[in-house]
Amino acid sequence: MKNYCLLFLFLSCFSYGQYEAVDKIMTQIPDSLTNSTTKIAAYISGNFNTPNDKIRAVFFWTASTISYDVVNMLNQDANQTEEIKIKKTLDSKKGVCMHYAAVFNDLANKVGVRTYVIEGYTKQYGKIATLGHSWCASQLDGKWLLFDPTWGSGYVLNQKYVKKLDNSFFKAEPSNFLLTHMPFDYLWQFLSSPVTNIEFMGGKVDAKKATIVCDFQTLIDRYDTLSQADRAFEAAERIEKNGLLNKLIVDQYNFKKKNFTILKANKNIEKLNEVVVNYNEAIGLLNDFSRFRFKKFKPEQSDEVLRKNMQELSDKMNKCKEDVYNIGSVGAENTSNLSSLKKMILDAVEQTEKQKTFLDTYLSKNLVGRKLMMGKFR
Repeated sequence: MKNYCLLFLFLSCFSYGQYEAVDKIMTQIPDSLTNSTTKIAAYISGNFNTPNDKIRAVFFWTASTISYDVVNMLNQDANQTEEIKIKKTLDSKKGVCMHYAAVFNDLANKVGVRTYVIEGYTKQYGKIATLGHSWCASQLDGKWLLFDPTWGSGYVLNQKYVKKLDNSFFKAEPSNFLLTHMPFDYLWQFLSSPVTNIEFMGGKVDAKKATIVCDFQTLIDRYDTLSQADRAFEAAERIEKNGLLNKLIVDQYNFKKKNFTILKANKNIEKLNEVVVNYNEAIGLLNDFSRFRFKKFKPEQSDEVLRKNMQELSDKMNKCKEDVYNIGSVGAENTSNLSSLKKMILDAVEQTEKQKTFLDTYLSKNLVGRKLMMGKFR
């Protein structure tokens, strides 16, 4: 939250009067629609056609409807899913920055405006805040602009929330936003020469001595293609590169690393389960062949079918062996399961090779030789 005297920090580059009609329509949304972002987004899309009007509707509704939860601002579960954050916020019409940002982000994307939640920290009067903060960025007409529906909703004075819409935090330019808002991950500065943490904290930025070059648009497009784990990994790298200068930054860095480890382990567990399924299928084929061999290959099948079935069995077993050794870390609680599976697969591969060798030898012989081989098998 911001202090009262920051109400007019940013200069507007356009008249907010053009949005009066949008704001008025958003004040008329039926209460029955405000318990769901899907319903709110449908109302917005049904009343407005342009991305600029839609994003104004999203900002106005979020900032004017949700009240800052001063009482519980220090008792928030940051690990809540986005769905839970949004539901609780819409039900109570209260929240802190992460709730404002989650609602804004969900609404914006649902009305067709590409938007992301940004996590970072803030500075006022040269003093770094002790709590992290969340805001949003949206791409409009190919340009990235920033929105803080929390600071735009009002301010806290003497531990009481005062609702007062502040348009300074609507469609702000990235360079202006960096006067007070610093993303943990410099990707979300939307600058080709990102500001370092030490520059932000000191209030002195020297563009001629930029230490980082960032093709942010290419990286954002790439970001959309990455898994959650890989997003966390790359974010941690950028956070570290920009300087781990205070506890907030260090905590976010460690959170991203831990998040990467957990997400990667979860993904690897999915791989583990997939290998188990494939292994069970392969074992089924191996058991089928063993029973068929015990019956002296009765009822008879052509050599071609026997070779084909054995090749399928062999391929499946070898694929299991390849995949199980490429799973990676699955967490301490699943390590023994992975080790056991590896042993079982190796044993099964060995048994499969023995059966394959027998079949190859069997198929290489004439009818008499085959009968002799089967006669020896009990």
